[in-house]
Amino acid sequence: MTLTADDVKKIAHLARLGINQQDIASYTHDLSGMLELMTQMGETNTNDIMPMAHPMDQQQRLRADEVTESDNRNNFQAIAPQVEEGLYLVPKVIE
Repeated sequence: MTLTADDVKKIAHLARLGINQQDIASYTHDLSGMLELMTQMGETNTNDIMPMAHPMDQQQRLRADEVTESDNRNNFQAIAPQVEEGLYLVPKVIE
């Protein structure tokens, strides 16, 4: 699929993008190339291909689930404007 300059202007308008007049030819070429690539990819036979969740068949390394910081809640709540039963009190904003 080949785009025209008018197509690019319409796409830019719909996307609320401001593009310079001298850049329209470049955008037309680049976007047409992207659409051509998508067309080629859509024509590829993938009937015997199993879908993958990730291109690398590896397990993700996870860090150990260990506490690394001390509990500072009492220190933080000591300087808070209003606290009640361990909760921060804030002004009501919705009636």
